[in-house]
Amino acid sequence: MTWEPEINELRRREKLAYQMGGEERVAKHKSQGKLTVRERISSLLDEDSFHELGAIAGKSKYDADGQLVEFTPANFIVGTGRINGRKVVVGGDDFTVRGGAADGAIIRKQVYAERLAHDLQLPIIRLVDGTGGGGSVKFLDTDGHTYIPINPAWDLVVANMGRIPVVSLCLGSVAGLGAARVAASHFSVMVEKTAQLFVAGPPVVKYGMGQVLTKEELGGIQVHRSSGAIDNIARSEEHAFEQARRFLSYLPSSVWQLPPVETGTDDPNRIDDRLISVILRNRRTPYKIREVLPMIFDDGSIFEMGRYYGGGTLTCFARLDGHPVGVLASDPYVNGGGLTAESSEKIERFVDLCQTFHLPIVNMVDQPGMVIGLPNEMKGTIRKGVRAIAAIYQAKVPMIEIIMRRVFGVGGAGMSNGHGLNLRYAWPSGDWGSLPVEGGVQVAYRRELEASDSPEELLKELLDRMESVRSPIRTAEAFGIEEIIDPRDTRPLLCDWVKDAYALLPKMLGPSSHEMRP
Repeated sequence: MTWEPEINELRRREKLAYQMGGEERVAKHKSQGKLTVRERISSLLDEDSFHELGAIAGKSKYDADGQLVEFTPANFIVGTGRINGRKVVVGGDDFTVRGGAADGAIIRKQVYAERLAHDLQLPIIRLVDGTGGGGSVKFLDTDGHTYIPINPAWDLVVANMGRIPVVSLCLGSVAGLGAARVAASHFSVMVEKTAQLFVAGPPVVKYGMGQVLTKEELGGIQVHRSSGAIDNIARSEEHAFEQARRFLSYLPSSVWQLPPVETGTDDPNRIDDRLISVILRNRRTPYKIREVLPMIFDDGSIFEMGRYYGGGTLTCFARLDGHPVGVLASDPYVNGGGLTAESSEKIERFVDLCQTFHLPIVNMVDQPGMVIGLPNEMKGTIRKGVRAIAAIYQAKVPMIEIIMRRVFGVGGAGMSNGHGLNLRYAWPSGDWGSLPVEGGVQVAYRRELEASDSPEELLKELLDRMESVRSPIRTAEAFGIEEIIDPRDTRPLLCDWVKDAYALLPKMLGPSSHEMRP
């Protein structure tokens, strides 16, 4: 007289659930180069750490005697597991059951995943592969009425952005609410060749817009590599899981915890002699910022986000003596490193991310200002740039500015809060002002140049005269810059600063006064 029969029935139903959409649909899914949702979870998490919730939820049919004769599992799997020993929530779509659509789901499971992460204050990883929305219009036939749509769990989705790290992986053809779930995250990754993302798929686009496109043409990586809808591209699903694990390694499990500090293996006093010459005296000569950063931050610690969107600005995580930090830097190879509408949005979002999770920010500044010209005016660059500056001014996390070269105009001035303590250090290559001297002379001395019999000689004379005045040493004499440093001392200085920064963080724990939006 035990409960063994009921346990046996549970185990039988679990075996049915593990079959997912059945052998034929699973084989078709895998033939497209994709893993099943259960394989994905196993690959993402630490070995044997997944604890599934609601495995036997699904659609069932019973005979006249009440015996189960047919079972289709819900096409959403939820549970907890561990990544590098830290507990996380995982929710994944099963495309082998009704293509991951909501009309094959038990929507409460998806809502429960968001609630579980929210209330337990655990990071959540969404494995998105399907629409996840309202399903088919066949609903009209089966139910006899339509409905006013609601985004399920969206109150929790929005709230989680200000509480816990949220990662979304786009692993298949993702549309509608599924695409929104990818975008509503702190970090999103899309797998090339096997994943596409769109508001609506090709049939709807053909009907509504008259555009005949394949899924790849409409929402493949050639569209979204630089669209800003996702952060990173992955070569494979395994590469996407690796990026998700790496992203989470820099962040706390919630806003009530500190970022995880590792034992440093790179000498904090390491000096790289190449830094003294990475910026050439010819101010028009660019340099490769991605080659410079490893000279300063812990070996192998740099993790970049959103490389191809707003390319003039680089945003990444890195470590200083084991301490996670956010890093902003300009890429002079793209628009001279200036602020475009896209790079301004990128800065705003990244600074808000660091503020949300209490990561100190290192700003490696070489900022010529907002990019000029008609196309940029038409994008409203000034408003986007001002929003980025506002994010920097609103951030309460410790921030330090290393002025590598240029600081010009409103954009350059906005790279740090000049009305606070304003920790900043300049390299001897520093060059700053309201306008670059070369262009400013043309404006300030326009009448004299137009009236001169030898305008080219006069221009050269003016530039030569101002060359010594523009020296950063002159600015330091007036205490306009607090300290000019040897570029080779940058890493030791930052490794000392980061300890002071982390000492301040415990007072900042909890939600930010302005919670992050996607």
